[in-house]
Amino acid sequence: MKISRLHFILFICFVLTHSAFSQTLTIRLTDTSNNPVIGATLRLTERADSTKRLFNVADTSGLAKFSIKSEKQYLLEATSIGFKTLRKSLSPTGGSNAFTFVMEADKRTLNEVVVTAPKPLMLQEDDKTIVDPEPLAATSTNAMEILEKIPGLFVDQDGNVYLNSSTTATIYINGREQKMSTADIASILKNLPPGSISRIEILRTPSAKFDASGSGGVVNVILKKGVKIGITGSLTAGMNQGRYGNQFIGGTINNNNGRQTSYLTLNYNRRNTYDQVQTDRPFSADSLLSQRSFTTTPSQTYYSGFGFGFTPNKKWDINFDDRVTFNNYQSFADNQNQISRISEPIIFTENTNTLQNKTTAFAFNQDISAKYKLDSIGSELTADVTYSFSKSDGTQVFNTTYLKPIRNPIGGDGTIGNQRHSFSARTDLKFQLPNKLVLETGLKTSLQRFTNETQYFSKVGAVRKPDTFRTRSFEYDENISAAYVQASKTFNAFILKFGTRLESTIMNGHQRSPGDTSFHIRRIDLFPYVYLSRGITKIAGYELRGYLVYRRSITRPVYEYLNPFPRYLDQYLYETGNPTLRPQFTQNIEANISVQDRPIFAIGRNYTSDIFTNVVYQDVKNPSLAYRTYDNLGKNQETYFRLMGAIPPGGKYFFVVGTQYNHNKYDGLYEGKPLTFQRGSWSIFTFHQLKIDARSTLSLNGYLRLKGQLQFYELSNFGALNINVNRRFFERKLTVTLSANDVFFTSNNQFTLKQGSVSASGMRQSDTRRFGFNLVYNFGIRKKEEKNNMMNFESLEKSVN
Repeated sequence: MKISRLHFILFICFVLTHSAFSQTLTIRLTDTSNNPVIGATLRLTERADSTKRLFNVADTSGLAKFSIKSEKQYLLEATSIGFKTLRKSLSPTGGSNAFTFVMEADKRTLNEVVVTAPKPLMLQEDDKTIVDPEPLAATSTNAMEILEKIPGLFVDQDGNVYLNSSTTATIYINGREQKMSTADIASILKNLPPGSISRIEILRTPSAKFDASGSGGVVNVILKKGVKIGITGSLTAGMNQGRYGNQFIGGTINNNNGRQTSYLTLNYNRRNTYDQVQTDRPFSADSLLSQRSFTTTPSQTYYSGFGFGFTPNKKWDINFDDRVTFNNYQSFADNQNQISRISEPIIFTENTNTLQNKTTAFAFNQDISAKYKLDSIGSELTADVTYSFSKSDGTQVFNTTYLKPIRNPIGGDGTIGNQRHSFSARTDLKFQLPNKLVLETGLKTSLQRFTNETQYFSKVGAVRKPDTFRTRSFEYDENISAAYVQASKTFNAFILKFGTRLESTIMNGHQRSPGDTSFHIRRIDLFPYVYLSRGITKIAGYELRGYLVYRRSITRPVYEYLNPFPRYLDQYLYETGNPTLRPQFTQNIEANISVQDRPIFAIGRNYTSDIFTNVVYQDVKNPSLAYRTYDNLGKNQETYFRLMGAIPPGGKYFFVVGTQYNHNKYDGLYEGKPLTFQRGSWSIFTFHQLKIDARSTLSLNGYLRLKGQLQFYELSNFGALNINVNRRFFERKLTVTLSANDVFFTSNNQFTLKQGSVSASGMRQSDTRRFGFNLVYNFGIRKKEEKNNMMNFESLEKSVN
């Protein structure tokens, strides 16, 4: 049934506004230094009826909000790790529903208390979902594996991350966008130790504070910087084995003496995997091109992260953070190509390609951030400066052996050098004003310079000469500057946040050799944002809250998409850019519902114009060749809904299960002809934990994709099931985890492609079925945890006697 955009918006508004009248009570918890107490558990009880209780958890600003009835008296109890229990009597009124309390430190050591509390796995905080990575890190060898196991996230075989839609999410680290290719970002995530992550923020509809380029949402990976008390640390080691294996070893030490914090993380990772692809493509009227490729990618990585922070006084907080990575990686590919007749089983062309790459890479990242607290109610000024440098040097050797008909082999070799400099500066100002009004504004500029030098030689028999088709040299400069303003206001049960972001884009590309394919882009765009939230009703004392979000975003083409110079892939396919490519714009409308800040339901629609995607065209000059490029194909309307649920962790067993449905409808032009494409796909995901005894936990997580889609590729059904069990030893300081990933080896798929005159089919699989173990040994003073009985998405493995 066709639903107009107006009807869709009216339906969502009806769902959000159908609720009982209530008021919002805001509690802010700080320590004696006025720092927010993050993750504190709050219980609010009506004085007149002690059976009526509300629960919440303090967010990263130390804030917790309750939907309450007016003119009633309450008892507040707040507990947190390392703090004494806070108990207060409250009498909220229509004019005063915001309170700030100071929690006193509890200096007892871990041996003097009983730790019984699991932390939430997923928590909704305004317009973002907070994921606790610790239960997933215990069974992972790197950060990418953690993302793969988060319920509701999908990571494809190339490292792209998907949230709501068929558009990839933007990856941030410590709140900063990683302006790199998908392969480079995937490499960074695969090199981050699993224990180095503090939390993961999922922003499906980011506010005006974030860059407008994240039309597929944002995944923000926040790295650890230290702990609250004394000196602590951990040593980790592990491995997993499929056809090939991964091994890693590392350690972390943190120190906090009150006003100063410091940390150091070291990690070594050695890994290998394979990727196998089979493709069949009609080559002419009565011929079929069959290609079979098998690629292995062994690598070694050395990672270090270090930093320190200090608070000169109660108002200032200053931090310095560095990351250094050194990679040594290789790839070996074997490709078999056959051309046969379709009408009869006759092979008339057969050849084999081999490709070897060896690369060394160095990356350095320096972050300097400062925060100044303007008052005691949350107003603050923050500033952040980041510089990153990366350099890679590689060699490539390739050969083609002709088996039928037999002729002299051809080959070649080349050197590849890349350098990237990036700099960004950002400042944000937040004012907590009277009458529950919050005003935010900020400025940001980011600069990036990328240079590439490649020099290739071809070889036929004993003759070696320069290869002008592959040799190239180019420079790319990018400057994106932005200013934003947004405000939020609480109206009784409503919370309204609205704002806009102005972005200026400057792109300059200059290819020096073999020919000048320069391009220049200048544009200014405006991106509005609206967020509305209110309580809907209560079920068994738990608040149901509805959210409505509207956002406009942009996806910009990168240099490789624009540069028209052809890049050789094999003798049947080459790649070229499109200098006329326009950016695509997406308008997103989403409504979602959470129970006690736990997301359970969402429905939304994306309207994308000037959509560009990877397409394959037949070469008009040589029909035996095809070329891959990017092109604007028209518009896309994507409708999706997501549903999640859980069993409360009252006993030993707990699970989260969810599903998401996406339906895409494309309308446009392809090869000058009308293009209409529709496809709906389902994703099912789950996470289970069973507490076997006081020291052991069994966990299971998995996903299933039905009728999947990747751009215009139609995918078969595929999924994965992962199982692990852990046990603690030596007074719970040592944790041993046994794991099995993709147990049934089902994370592989078949695909079909039908684009105009080009069609293809095939399959792809990787080294995903692996069995392994992890060891984690913790030392020093650790944080204490209190019990939280509310319904949440929890990790039972953190429970102790």
